[in-house]
Amino acid sequence: MTDLRYRDPSLPTDERIDDLLARMTPAEKVCQMVQLDARGDIEQIVTEQLAGSILHASPETMLEAIDLVGQTRLGIPLLTGDDAIHGHSFWPGATIFPSQLAMAASWDAELVQRMARATAIEVAATGIHWTFSPVLCIARDLRWGRVNETFGEDPHLIGELASAMVKGYQGDGLDDPTAILACAKHFAGYSETQGGRDASEADISRRKLRSWFLPPFERVAREGCRTFMLGYQSMDGVPITANSWLLNEVLRGEWGYNGTLITDWDNVGRMVWEQKVCADITEAATKAVRAGNDLVMTTPTFIEGALDALAKGLIEESQLDAAVRRILTLKFELGLFEDPRPPSAQRQREVIGCAAHAELNLEVARRSLVLLANDGVLPLGDAAKRIAVIGPNADDQHNQLGDWAGASGQVPWMADGHPRDLTETVLDGFRAAVPADWQVSYARGCNIEVLRPHPWGDTPPDGQPLPKVFSSAPVDPDLQDEAVALARNSDVAVVVLGDTVHLTGEHKPTATLELQGGQQALLAAVAATGTPLVVVLLSGKPQILPPAALVANALIQAFNPGMRGGRAVAELVLGRIEPSGRLPVSIPRHIGQTPVYYNQLRGQHGDSYADLTQDPSFVFGEGLSYSTIEYSDLEVLTPSVAVDGVIRVAVRVSNTGTRPALETVQLYISDEITSVTWADRELKTYTQVALLPGETRLVELALPASACTLVDAEGTRLVEPGRFELLVGPNSRRSALLSGTVTIG
Repeated sequence: MTDLRYRDPSLPTDERIDDLLARMTPAEKVCQMVQLDARGDIEQIVTEQLAGSILHASPETMLEAIDLVGQTRLGIPLLTGDDAIHGHSFWPGATIFPSQLAMAASWDAELVQRMARATAIEVAATGIHWTFSPVLCIARDLRWGRVNETFGEDPHLIGELASAMVKGYQGDGLDDPTAILACAKHFAGYSETQGGRDASEADISRRKLRSWFLPPFERVAREGCRTFMLGYQSMDGVPITANSWLLNEVLRGEWGYNGTLITDWDNVGRMVWEQKVCADITEAATKAVRAGNDLVMTTPTFIEGALDALAKGLIEESQLDAAVRRILTLKFELGLFEDPRPPSAQRQREVIGCAAHAELNLEVARRSLVLLANDGVLPLGDAAKRIAVIGPNADDQHNQLGDWAGASGQVPWMADGHPRDLTETVLDGFRAAVPADWQVSYARGCNIEVLRPHPWGDTPPDGQPLPKVFSSAPVDPDLQDEAVALARNSDVAVVVLGDTVHLTGEHKPTATLELQGGQQALLAAVAATGTPLVVVLLSGKPQILPPAALVANALIQAFNPGMRGGRAVAELVLGRIEPSGRLPVSIPRHIGQTPVYYNQLRGQHGDSYADLTQDPSFVFGEGLSYSTIEYSDLEVLTPSVAVDGVIRVAVRVSNTGTRPALETVQLYISDEITSVTWADRELKTYTQVALLPGETRLVELALPASACTLVDAEGTRLVEPGRFELLVGPNSRRSALLSGTVTIG
């Protein structure tokens, strides 16, 4: 059939798409615009509904779907996607890396890029073309359930790491068989919802959106991230799915983005049944098409709604053509018409969970750990040969891996999660890492949760299975007494606390950040023994710390550190590795302080509450080494620069201790006088410096003056000439930063 020009790989992509579009009926075009849940009737999805894309396909379903495509009139291949969020989440035995928040604690873009590359290699081997990652949302209200999926609270750090992750996923180009499509989400402002409630109204102005929430998205859009996913929420009363200003004027207009947009789960249907801004699916489909959506995730009724809208003249076929063209462009550039990239058993044997990826996983886990406090008890010496490992998260595989990791509830074929032997819990890590003559003993100490049926039933109207509901477990005196006795008879107690997979993730905002269940009572009881106390917080997001944690001899934050996170924790405690992680998000003292992010606007009355300071327990950028680091002699090498110039500073950084250190040198700016209220300080660049004991290095940092912007009252981002304070040091706390000035313009 030589007349099928779209089948000719020698032709330019545009010509192939023109030919295929000319052959497609309006119904076939609309069907290309839906992505359906492969956990349903796959024969109906492929041969009757002619879906352009599927997600959540089991290994068996994937092969069946590819065969069924051959029975369709035009044989248009499927685009397959899934949530490979921090590794190949739903493939048994795949490498599960630390969560995105944990990765962010490394502050290492190159490391994040390598992680994404390894994930892409594993994902591609299983027939999936597309991961719904990275998340570019800003974590400000820590009650929000999806903080664990973010890179933290700072737009600059988010942009650096998101850019790296996109490059890792997409590799050297889509013709690379190990490349997968990256997806920047959730566009935009999804995390800024009221009270941390998931998917509610984002109380956010367009200027505020441009100031903080859009810059990371703009960066990856301009750098070639091929797909964007739209947030669930509404803004100014308009669901993002229907927000033509954001999608057409800003994303496609101002930024010139020509990639593919996909809604989040049933966004179009939700405009009818949940947000109730549309009377029926025809109206919802009309709004979605007019706003510029390309793929509609898991709203099968979109097909009838869009066709009805087309028949009534509410939308035009040219609008369908524009969306389908963008979808087909991905399929042609991936080469799916020639090779649908089916699962490869041989490649899976070679790459899924391979040794090289396991080693990289351990490297990321090591770099993700943040030492927050240490009175000298760490690293443990020979006087601590009897180690009590205590706590409900010390030997819990699922809580260590966190959300999007098999057992977190999104798919039915991995109810028990990944193979247990692939995950080294903290207890496993200590047992493997201590010398042969040391003793490691374990007591659970308490429970965190009791799960109850969801009050809504099994599923809401969007069809997603509803998880059981968390309730706080009571104190168990027997478990607590066992742990206390063990601590008394040990040289050191390592108490591993935190949250669970039922307290983090989509649909799971929390009203409190306190340690739940019997954890606070357990910690207080162990602390009362007088045994040296090391607290490890293994959690999806920051938590409010009780007094016993704040006065512990050492405190380590481990944000869902992945399959090898337990080994990394043990190595850190034993001094086999150096702590180098830095917080990507601030940790409040009290839930009432939230939001407590560092780059607050200037202008409030005072800097404390009447009953509590505004100062968080730990700030963005904070983290300790086992050595001592000193900053001195900050020099501004360019005291005056033009707007198109480069600001250069130098600072002496000294390791005055006895162990090597990897120091993250951070540069913040503060525009001294602004035409509008603006942040007191903003991270603008950073570098990581390895220092041997006793070593001093002169560290130079360069910053384009064009990066010293604000967004004015009209919503325009620009540099306002004037004097800027330059702040350099180990974290965002003003008292920790050296200060100089530069004049721009």
